[in-house]
Amino acid sequence: MLKVSVKWQKEVFSDVEINTSLPPYVFKCQLFDLTGVPPERQKIMVKGGLLKDDADWKTVGIKQGQKLMMMGTADEIVKAPEKGPVFVEDLPEEEQAVAVGHSAGLFNLGNTCYMNSTVQCLHSVPELKSALLQYPPSIRRNDLDQSSHVLTVATRDLFSELDKTVKPVAPMQFWMSLRKKYPQFGQSLNGVFMQQDAEECWTQLLYTLSQSLGSSDACEKPDTVRALFGIELVSRIHCQESGEESSEVESVYSLKCHISQEVNHLHEGLKHGLKSELEKASPSLGRSAIYIKESCVNGLPRYLTIQFVRFFWKRESNQKAKILRKVDYPLELDIYDICSTNLQKKLEAPRQFLRDEEGKKLGLKVAEKSIPSPNDNDEKITNAEGSSNTNRESSAASSNEEDAQLTGVYDLVAVLTHKGRSADSGHYVAWVKQESGKWIEYDDDNPIPQREEDIVKLSGGGDWHMAYICMYKARAVRM
Repeated sequence: MLKVSVKWQKEVFSDVEINTSLPPYVFKCQLFDLTGVPPERQKIMVKGGLLKDDADWKTVGIKQGQKLMMMGTADEIVKAPEKGPVFVEDLPEEEQAVAVGHSAGLFNLGNTCYMNSTVQCLHSVPELKSALLQYPPSIRRNDLDQSSHVLTVATRDLFSELDKTVKPVAPMQFWMSLRKKYPQFGQSLNGVFMQQDAEECWTQLLYTLSQSLGSSDACEKPDTVRALFGIELVSRIHCQESGEESSEVESVYSLKCHISQEVNHLHEGLKHGLKSELEKASPSLGRSAIYIKESCVNGLPRYLTIQFVRFFWKRESNQKAKILRKVDYPLELDIYDICSTNLQKKLEAPRQFLRDEEGKKLGLKVAEKSIPSPNDNDEKITNAEGSSNTNRESSAASSNEEDAQLTGVYDLVAVLTHKGRSADSGHYVAWVKQESGKWIEYDDDNPIPQREEDIVKLSGGGDWHMAYICMYKARAVRM
């Protein structure tokens, strides 16, 4: 065993032991512990040149007490992190919601899955949350009844609470307010609250919010709910027997997908839903006659709601029955062909711009624009893959949305499903697309991540969850 001293930069290490029975690489490892210079970077000067890792100590000729010179750069010392690891559970509740990427679930208060799933779907609309945040809790308009005001405040508070925590929320105040406004949701049997229709809950809640978030003076403050969800239909009503014909315009909050043996896809069901027969008095015939009502979309919403008409009244059993037939629906829906001629003309320019922009993303050459645009650099596309679940919407962002032109193309952002064979039983669940693009299944108080390809499989055909309401967000362009 020899002892030597090693000079490295301005430091000298004395009495460094060399075990000559082991290769020089071991000696270099000792020096690495002292200096931080890795063995592969060490250059140790010995007689005849540099010390090699596998050299023979006898031929190197190291002597007791010899002074060796070493050159080389040490590894940078890894600094300890200023802050230790932070676990999600240790974050404040509001930051936990951001970290996990989705909002909280809702406790089932006793057959309230219809209400929970409705709330989760509507909660995903940032513009609705923004409008609710501006709603004054202590001031009620004279033209608004107290129960509507209380339900609106409860909705606002529940939406805010869902964004502040990842722990399940008990929507007790909201449920009480909903039952007070609409007593049918308080029906009970043998002391147990009964299952209700999620579509009815959805419709009634939107109707109330439309009254609350609107204004008695439409010029002063437009109806927020109608601007977001309102669909304008123009209808032609004609009687083949008498030749009478009339037209009407109406505003609805959803389109119906009628299901029959001929319907296999959502688009087919929508076309069926826009054509119906009705019986009414004919002035020219002096009696009742059959009229055909054919409708088309004349005004598009920001959020398109579609109800699959799966429940119907079965006379022989005197109860609601469910249509289990499989009806496929897409992640991207284009409703151009069910729009009126006037609306189709308005959509032509935005749709061409949308096609051009998507072509550019795919690396395709786009022909010279036939539609002039004054601010080419400011042209942008907005779609459902944006902030579909954030409450940080400002009034400026809302105005930008209003400036965007709709294209008739929509992206799926929420699905409300029903599992079971009866409308008065079974289970409702919400499947909601998050701001990140990921899907979350909200099964009451249990949020579960899901794959996008599994969302379109909720199309029916058995006892599994099947789509009852689909909500699509408009893909718009700013030109």
